[in-house]
Amino acid sequence: MSDSASSQQTSGNMERLHELAQAPVGRILLKYSLPAVIGTVVMALYNIIDSIVIGHAIDDPNVVAGIAVTFPVQNLGTAFGMLIGAGAATRVSIVLGQNDRHRAAVILGNSVQLTLIIGVLYTSLFAIFLEPLLRLFGASDASMPYAREFLMWVLPGMVLMNVTFSYNNVMRASGYPGKAMWTNMIGAGLNSILAPLFLFGFGWGIKGAAIATDISMVVTAVFVMQHFFRKSSTLHFERGTFKFDWRVITSILYIGMSPFLINIAGSCINAVINNSLVSYGGDNAVAAVVVFNRFVTVFVFVVIGICQGMQPILGYNYGSGNYGRLFRTLFLAAVSGFVITTAGALIGATNAEVIAKMFMQDPDQIASAVNCLHITTVGFWLVGFQIVATNYFQSLGMAAKSIFLSLTRQVIFMIPALLVLPRFFGLDGVWACFPIGDVLSTIVAAFMLTWQIRSLKMKSKGMDSKS
Repeated sequence: MSDSASSQQTSGNMERLHELAQAPVGRILLKYSLPAVIGTVVMALYNIIDSIVIGHAIDDPNVVAGIAVTFPVQNLGTAFGMLIGAGAATRVSIVLGQNDRHRAAVILGNSVQLTLIIGVLYTSLFAIFLEPLLRLFGASDASMPYAREFLMWVLPGMVLMNVTFSYNNVMRASGYPGKAMWTNMIGAGLNSILAPLFLFGFGWGIKGAAIATDISMVVTAVFVMQHFFRKSSTLHFERGTFKFDWRVITSILYIGMSPFLINIAGSCINAVINNSLVSYGGDNAVAAVVVFNRFVTVFVFVVIGICQGMQPILGYNYGSGNYGRLFRTLFLAAVSGFVITTAGALIGATNAEVIAKMFMQDPDQIASAVNCLHITTVGFWLVGFQIVATNYFQSLGMAAKSIFLSLTRQVIFMIPALLVLPRFFGLDGVWACFPIGDVLSTIVAAFMLTWQIRSLKMKSKGMDSKS
């Protein structure tokens, strides 16, 4: 590479980072969030389309319940990926804000190795204990064959899924939001073509959807990794950065523990919920929760996309001590999240039957799903704010606060409610636990966020008085 080309490359990379500190907050948040939102929504729509295709391609109502009990197991896999990927992305943003490029490369090199090692370990254990896991998460004799077949075929792709989604976040954190968006779009687009082809065209049944997912993960993992092998990228693999640095590993795990525990808690709460649903409503109730999860996923993924766009801005400006931009970014993200989930709550409450019929054909399942949506969406309008608040603490490296907030809804509030309410109100008591968790966890998040903002403002005033 010529000196002129190298100079232009360095200048372009510096411009990507400087805009995090200098561009108007609304514009830079839109620039980083819009590609992330598009990417995450495309993934959500893929999951929805996949569920619709499976639900209508296989003429057995038990298939919907079978897919439902695989979600918690897949969430466990996602948890291990996020443990490394989310921690790495946050640390990269902060050290780039401190203008320490070499440290960012060390974080990248260490985190990739950790992802692969942990991925091989957990997928091996899942394969060995697959049936007990599915029983734990509510699989019945009728739904077990579908759940087992789907997961046995999708397990090989889960490590690559971790690579794809985790380093997609690192790509965004290092200044490439548009390219990060294309990662999700390529995977979702390929999957949406292959899944119907394998299900309807080749007649492979439920394993066809799993194989389509595996192929898509191979393609997207290659797309993500080749970015970090390019020396023209702001952050790329460098010699000497793959040696394990235990301080780096500890910092990655510390920050990544929050999204890790969110997903672990989600899997645990799904185990409790699914077993409660089997007890009080049977497989129809388990199928109903698929409709709720798939529907709200669209709105939750939009908010997550906003948080993904928010994360590098918060991390960079926190690292450089620019708290005014940090507060403005947080405010815009919180308002956007609130508006989005409020829209989701209204749509779910007023169009429950239409939504249910998209995913299932059995009248009893549809009736159960309609009742589920009417109750579970009551508090959903608050979820957007709660997600943004949790991600705010994670983006600043405040793992303990983020972990606590991530556990309030699912563990501290929902599990006790699940142990009590169904005894008095039956199946409706299970559904009521969702809005109770939403409301109470949002109240806690609002108090913590207010306190943290005041603390940073006092710190900022102290820094100004010394200067």
